[in-house]
Amino acid sequence: MTDIPEQDDTTIKGNGIKGNGIKDNGQDSSQASAPDTAGDSVQDATDTPIDTAPAAPTATDFVALQIHERLLKAIEAEGFSAPTPVQQMAIPPALAGHDLRVTAQTGSGKTAAFLLPMLQQLIANPDYQAGTRALILLPTRELARQTLSQVEKLARFTFIKAELVTGGEDFKVQAAKIRKNPDILIGTPGRFIEHLTANNLDFSELMMLVLDEADRMLDMGLNEDVLRLAALCNPARQTLLFSATPGPSSMADVVAAVLRDPQEIRVNRVQDLNEKTRQQIITVDDIAHRERLTQWLLANETYDKAIVFTNTREQADRLGGYLRNPSMKLYVLHGEKDQKERKQALDRLRNGDIHVLVATDVAARGLDISGLDLVINFDMPRSGDEYLHRIGRTGRFGSEGLAISLVAAHEWNLMSSIERYLRQQFEQRLVAAHPGNYKGPKKLKSSGKAAGSKKKKLKKKVAAAKNAPGKKSAAKKSAGKKPAAPDLKGGFATPKRKPTA
Repeated sequence: MTDIPEQDDTTIKGNGIKGNGIKDNGQDSSQASAPDTAGDSVQDATDTPIDTAPAAPTATDFVALQIHERLLKAIEAEGFSAPTPVQQMAIPPALAGHDLRVTAQTGSGKTAAFLLPMLQQLIANPDYQAGTRALILLPTRELARQTLSQVEKLARFTFIKAELVTGGEDFKVQAAKIRKNPDILIGTPGRFIEHLTANNLDFSELMMLVLDEADRMLDMGLNEDVLRLAALCNPARQTLLFSATPGPSSMADVVAAVLRDPQEIRVNRVQDLNEKTRQQIITVDDIAHRERLTQWLLANETYDKAIVFTNTREQADRLGGYLRNPSMKLYVLHGEKDQKERKQALDRLRNGDIHVLVATDVAARGLDISGLDLVINFDMPRSGDEYLHRIGRTGRFGSEGLAISLVAAHEWNLMSSIERYLRQQFEQRLVAAHPGNYKGPKKLKSSGKAAGSKKKKLKKKVAAAKNAPGKKSAAKKSAGKKPAAPDLKGGFATPKRKPTA
């Protein structure tokens, strides 16, 4: 594998406008249906985009999008003046009442692309006696909390109220808030199902349903919960489905069940994503070698904030303990942490109290943290989409970032499949301070995967032939026969005696 040059600053279709687009609140979900774990299971990307909605007139500012003046005031207070491409493409058809399926990269402003039409319709159609009129479903607590924060910022000059419904919070307190009929409910499907079982939900007057990071929800096995909640909603509602990746084949079933004649908008192809992020790999020998390299990278790379991703909770805890020292303040974030710890970890990282977060994929979507310019994959992610969302935490809104993946021998083929999925070539790097024995496969196939030797293949074939059913070995055959009866020679056989000492 050869080194590749850094990407230049040329922007491509679908990239956010530097410095003036409404910032996305981040995404927390990866390749879904069961995430592909084998190298060959990562789906191939295609150059042909799905059918898109008719192009709306280009809006150079939010006034041209016919946004309500109260929302414009909030946008101005946030310091943003021009919509990002996904906002330009999604807001007009959403305001016109169409169902949408939108695919756009992380950090592109998807959250505002569905929040502004939602708030606009709530302002234009006030009904203070109605129940909840907008529902936003998201895969994780962190993403739900950030979405609530974005709603509060954009609705600050209105009377619109929103509430959060996620796990980790008092159930009875949430039920009391739901009974007050807030205009918008934001939360995770699992917690909503619990309130549905307790007869706390009534979505008969719902105007809009939003599924954000729908592919991640499918990846987490929430298909049935999402469909059950959608069936509970007002049939005349408008539905918007947003995701950073096209998602698995099962996404088509959800689209067919939830959306009505949707307009489909794809702002980016898979290979267009994260063009401002340098992507490197470093080969490793074992866990101890990974830990030493991670410690060295965090001590020697130039960054403001960094995230180190692991595949398991146990590994995150172990790595956090290994890295933590007086000069390295960090937090560990994974699904077994309680809500208080998870919120504290993100708040400390945002505020700059810590500079390193060790996390599982619970943080791969949902984090929108300024100054996060380094991502380390301690373990290779299990799929191409999960890889995209991990490295999507850096290089947001046109800023530059660095993503480094540590690759062991058993992960090489998976890494190669992710390269093919993205149609990119990662830069291979050597850290002289911690060299390893493994430098990559000696021979590569045309696909970039490791080529096995003929001797190993022959040995495997021989072993398989020996163990094939119906072909017992000679030892097994002899072991299965009964011993022959001794010849007694008509009763005149000489008896065998044990030799005397």
